[in-house]
Amino acid sequence: PYLVGGSADLAGSAAPPVLKARGHVGPAAGEGEDPFAGANLYFGVREHAMAAITNGISLDGTFRSYCGTFLIFSDYMRPSLRLAALMKLPSIFVFTHDSIFLGEDGPTHQPIEQLDGLRLIPGVRLFRPADGVETALAWAWVARHLGGPSIFALSRQNLRSLERGASFRPEDVARGAYAVQDPGAATRVVFVATGSEVALACDAAEKLGGEGIPARVVSMPCVELFLEQPLAYQRSLVPIDGTPVVAVEAGRAETLRRFVGPRGLVHGIDRFGASAPLADLARFFGFTPDQLSGRVLEHLRALEAAEAPQVSS
Repeated sequence: PYLVGGSADLAGSAAPPVLKARGHVGPAAGEGEDPFAGANLYFGVREHAMAAITNGISLDGTFRSYCGTFLIFSDYMRPSLRLAALMKLPSIFVFTHDSIFLGEDGPTHQPIEQLDGLRLIPGVRLFRPADGVETALAWAWVARHLGGPSIFALSRQNLRSLERGASFRPEDVARGAYAVQDPGAATRVVFVATGSEVALACDAAEKLGGEGIPARVVSMPCVELFLEQPLAYQRSLVPIDGTPVVAVEAGRAETLRRFVGPRGLVHGIDRFGASAPLADLARFFGFTPDQLSGRVLEHLRALEAAEAPQVSS
């Protein structure tokens, strides 16, 4: 009942469903309505001011505040995001349209380096959930976390629900990462993916399985929480025994590079986006199951060739 907030430019489109029906604050409440009874704020097209106001509400402490806009516009909000972390405010920042897959709006609106930049702010917890289950469980964690700001990076496109094994526990999401698919000791390659690319990694893993290459798929909705886990848990998901690790994210993905080691690779994007329908963008940037599995297969074969014993003549 104490959650209030709004979205610059997007009005109510980025509001959590629980708030959409609770009315608006101020003149937007409508004629005859109590202007102070609602929970949705109209900030106007001013992202930096929106984030600053969100922090001010958090500082007051009466309400739990959130604000939302496209991920690309987090650049306008960066001073306030940094101050939220510096002051350890429990502000919630909801960013949508989190990758090139927003489509025809093109490179001016398509985030590339933003996920990495936000993860680098000390004290921030950034969640990039892969489906509705991860999103709900991330909200549950954020609702209880009062020691600093939390960020959501959500897709524009619909994401299918992941098929999880019987070993999955809801609290796994609060540990930052967990195995969606795991062939156990037979694992020959490990995918580490976030958000919309987790389903892609699952599809690529299925294709690699058809080539006799069992693959583990690790969903990592929150890098920061994963890095806070005991090393034994981290290594159980992302090994350092030489098993190739492939990080998959539709952005620069430099903050995932730490996980791949010398025998792995980062499947990301190192240029600006383009204006096209989602399916065309996926093919152009190499984010289809065939392209991802093909690149991994090529990488594994290159490793085998490089590490094969050299026979002198």
